[in-house]
Amino acid sequence: MTGPAALTRFARYAWAVLAANVGVVLWGAYVRATGSGAGCGDHWPKCDGEVIPRLASTEQVIEFTHRATSGIALLMVVALLVWSRRATPRGHAARAGAAWSMFFMLTEAAVGAGLVLLKLVAGNQSLARVWWMAAHLVNTFLLLGALALTAWWASGGRRFRLRGGGALGGVLAFAVLATLLVGVTGAVTALGDTLFPKTSVGLDLAPTAHFLERLRVVHPVVAVLTGLLVVAAGALARRRRPSRATVVLSHALTALFATQVIAGTVNVLLLAPVWMQIVHLLLADAVWIALVLTAASALAVEEPAVTTETEAREPDLVLSA
Repeated sequence: MTGPAALTRFARYAWAVLAANVGVVLWGAYVRATGSGAGCGDHWPKCDGEVIPRLASTEQVIEFTHRATSGIALLMVVALLVWSRRATPRGHAARAGAAWSMFFMLTEAAVGAGLVLLKLVAGNQSLARVWWMAAHLVNTFLLLGALALTAWWASGGRRFRLRGGGALGGVLAFAVLATLLVGVTGAVTALGDTLFPKTSVGLDLAPTAHFLERLRVVHPVVAVLTGLLVVAAGALARRRRPSRATVVLSHALTALFATQVIAGTVNVLLLAPVWMQIVHLLLADAVWIALVLTAASALAVEEPAVTTETEAREPDLVLSA
């Protein structure tokens, strides 16, 4: 059943699904940071060959909890997809967002399964694990982006279009790609911090050092350069499309990126403790979501995506959260 009330309930659920998936992502980082990825052995989807394991070790508890919460998140996205068909009219952008969310949720599960089945967890130091981690990060960001857009569109946001966006569209697209690269280098750096815990603030660039240790220098450089680009993109979005939503989101984006830089510095100074790695990732997720929504708001088409009995409205839900 469609209508304003049904759409409002669906929008609230969509934001809740996004928040739940951010929680699952953070717990997944905790699995990696504590070396618990092999807690269920090389079995998937079962844990040590059992549906409900005996939970004989801390690593097993951590890994099984991640699998259980991931399963719940999958069911939530299935419900999101089904509900989008009932709460929105045909052609509504939120339907497409929910469909893409379902797709990336399935690929997320496939990548997670691959990491376990190929034994690219725990103490594995191979180049293959680095590539899989990079793919995992990109897919995770795309999943969170799709979920954020679903909630945004359900809350009244309009469809966006890159084509015809001119310089603004190009800058925002480049900022999105650069932020994905920052995420990848961050994931690789975090893996290096897990496998080779730091004992001092300095970088080990010796030829005998593992390549993951030598790659630590890449992430901060890429992050700072991307931060400048993202701030410039936000300022351009405010100037070209000064809607209330774009202004609020672009300012939030700038503030989040500044906070992220500070958190990254603290993470290095504290030698990357697990709790700080989680905080750093939380801010990275927040920056990514803010960037996606800023771009969606700034590049929104002028006319409403779907003609309904209600007038097009600003997505107030996210702005009041």
